[in-house]
Amino acid sequence: MSEAAPTILAADSGLGGLTIVAEIRKALPQARLAYLCDNAFFPYGTRPDAELLGHFLGVMNQAIRRVQPDLIVTACNTISTICLPQLRAATSIPVVGVVPAIKPAAQQSRRKIIGLLATPATIDRPYTDDLIQRYAADCTVLKIGSADLVEMAEAKLLGPAVNQDRLRSILAPFFDRPADAQPDLVVLACTHFPLLREELQAAGPVGVAWIDSGAAVARRVVEVLPPARSNGGVSNLALTSADADAALRHALSQFGFPAVDTLAG
Repeated sequence: MSEAAPTILAADSGLGGLTIVAEIRKALPQARLAYLCDNAFFPYGTRPDAELLGHFLGVMNQAIRRVQPDLIVTACNTISTICLPQLRAATSIPVVGVVPAIKPAAQQSRRKIIGLLATPATIDRPYTDDLIQRYAADCTVLKIGSADLVEMAEAKLLGPAVNQDRLRSILAPFFDRPADAQPDLVVLACTHFPLLREELQAAGPVGVAWIDSGAAVARRVVEVLPPARSNGGVSNLALTSADADAALRHALSQFGFPAVDTLAG
């Protein structure tokens, strides 16, 4: 009898968490994957903490009942820094969060100048400051908090081309400075941002490295994944918290989720 495939539920406010799903698929090709696209609260980075916490715990409870996962991934930096302790307290299912890749950035940066590109909520979070203090105290960390980039990444998957002039304007605090004061490495501290990797590379100077947490999260999932339940779970199912239009359904199908259900309100 073959071993049961594990069921993993990943969640984000929109499509950004699909960058984490892609890395998990590489690491665990046999896993059953489900994705919560919490589009009713997109984007998370602009919501008040208390409102977001209450909503997220409620919608995750619905998704857990529907999917019966062996492991949960909060595939979003903002939600991970706000909700992890409460979510872990509310369920016995292991939960893996996403944190900005500040530690590897500090290790890899030759110039010891790092750019941190995140949502405004993540940029301002004490958790982020603590990561910098612990792992990048010997570095200069330049910060940009942008909700516009989340919208641009989402729009790219849904059809419209990325405005490169707007992108260069957002990145100006990193690169409109003398060359020796520019970051040689930028942390993509939002799971949406790897969707714009090609555009970001084109907008920045040659030789800048752009890193994210996707591969590290996938490794952590492999480390903590418990034995799968014998009855298995859903596979390749996307859940949305608001109605999904044709463009959203198409984008989800492109990432391996042809079936889309909307959770009850």
